[in-house]
Amino acid sequence: PLVVVESGGGSVQAGGSLRLSCAASGYSDAKNLCMGWFRQAPGKAREGIVVMDIDDTTEYGDSLKGRFTVSRNPAKNTLNLTILSLQPEDTAVYYCAADTSCPSAKWAMQLGTFNFWGQGTQVTVSS
Repeated sequence: PLVVVESGGGSVQAGGSLRLSCAASGYSDAKNLCMGWFRQAPGKAREGIVVMDIDDTTEYGDSLKGRFTVSRNPAKNTLNLTILSLQPEDTAVYYCAADTSCPSAKWAMQLGTFNFWGQGTQVTVSS
């Protein structure tokens, strides 16, 4: 089965930055995966951050453009998320998701239509 593992979370002060990584394994064609990042803050619904489709089409959440940047490594089995100018409201558990296909990057980001999810990595931003 496809296994998704996040890393890079931690505690930072407001204004700082973080780089989260997501590694996908267990799939014979790991170079061709649709992958995305989501987050869930305490007491709030899950929020889509960004999805990168197999052809590298990328869709960001409307309210998150600018401070969030996604990149995929050459082997296409790792999806990195760089977050700049972190704010306390960015405190959340950040989840990575992957699948062998997406209906579209936009729909996958809005609906979270992934079958494989990581355990999440905590990001805590203090003021």
